[in-house]
Amino acid sequence: MGAGGGLLWGAYGISALGTWLAFDAFPLIAVLVLHSGPVAVSALAAAGLAVGAVAAVPLGPWLEFRRKRPVMVATDLVRCAALLTIPVAYLLDALTFVHLLTVSVVVAVADIAFRAASGAFIKSLLPPEELLLVNARFESTNWTAIMLGPPLGGAMVGLFGPVATVLADAASYLLSAAGLRAITVHEPHPARHEDTKTLEDSEDTKGAHAPSRPRVRELFDGWRFILGDPALRPLFGNTILYNGLLMAVSPLLAVLMLGPLGFAPWQYGLAFALPSVSGLVGSRLARGLVARFGQHRVLFTTGVLRACWPLGLAFVRPGVPGLVLVVLVECGVITSCGVFNPVFATYRLERTPADRVVRTLSAWSVSTKLGTAALTALSGLLAGLTGPRTAIGAAGLLLLATPLLLPRRAPRPQALAESRP
Repeated sequence: MGAGGGLLWGAYGISALGTWLAFDAFPLIAVLVLHSGPVAVSALAAAGLAVGAVAAVPLGPWLEFRRKRPVMVATDLVRCAALLTIPVAYLLDALTFVHLLTVSVVVAVADIAFRAASGAFIKSLLPPEELLLVNARFESTNWTAIMLGPPLGGAMVGLFGPVATVLADAASYLLSAAGLRAITVHEPHPARHEDTKTLEDSEDTKGAHAPSRPRVRELFDGWRFILGDPALRPLFGNTILYNGLLMAVSPLLAVLMLGPLGFAPWQYGLAFALPSVSGLVGSRLARGLVARFGQHRVLFTTGVLRACWPLGLAFVRPGVPGLVLVVLVECGVITSCGVFNPVFATYRLERTPADRVVRTLSAWSVSTKLGTAALTALSGLLAGLTGPRTAIGAAGLLLLATPLLLPRRAPRPQALAESRP
């Protein structure tokens, strides 16, 4: 993978561990420090995602024609600075709900910018044959962080207080920025293809590569490209619905298990920490499965399998049998996602031209976050009317329909060529 790829991987790992150390930190602070109720906590989660996603819409075209590594460093530093304001305000007894909401929006915007820029940087840094290998390593690193982060974060909160994990998350972004800054691979300045002729005809080429302010029509270039691509279009709908419905189940399951079913918090954490090991297994299997069965077949099969498991969560009962059921369901979901995610990430990068990666990934992230916020809010309303078990079952049934949006056959070579600008 080379020195540059190794530093990128290290920066990703540090950042991922910090993120999962601080898993659910904002809701925890809202409850323990600000004494917020369930409606306010749900609003914090949904509003942060939704407002952050909308605010990030102009970033795609603006970032497309800038070097990606400085953008990644800057967004790491922005997230670090924003998060550091929380422990400072806490120590000064000045922390408010609006402060938490503002930081969640800033972090959400920076997350979208970082993910979009990192996808483009990875594509420019690595040869095509290494994309799946690197994406699989990132996926396994993420599942390792999921396995280790929440238990360690819980211990940190118990020992050092409710804002300890936020401080650790801020430090992880600072270390990530330092790792990215140490990458010495030269990154050429992207140029606008549509401006090439104008630049060549100009006698004064000073500042020719300086990116101009994005035009209004460019704000939607990412969505236009996705919806115009015969393979990305169905995957776009599939991932928005799948991710949104799966994330909507998580708070409902917490309410069900920690409330009526009487599980202890450590049992709830164990039910999700143990299955994370299967994410490592899945991510390590991805490359071999693609080599044997082909990219499209693996993508379609695991896309179907990952939708089959969550309905089982509607049948959780108290005691050990219920705990075992949750672990088995989560193992099925996470193994399937562990294979699907790196194959999907590689497939999307391969189909996206280098000069559209940021806009495409930004549009994808914005849409996914908005979809998750909307489906989480709707599921919460349904749970309020019918109970969490019914809402979990409804989400599970809808998830069974998401494979209908997967592309059933690999795109023809000519379709791939026609989708390019």
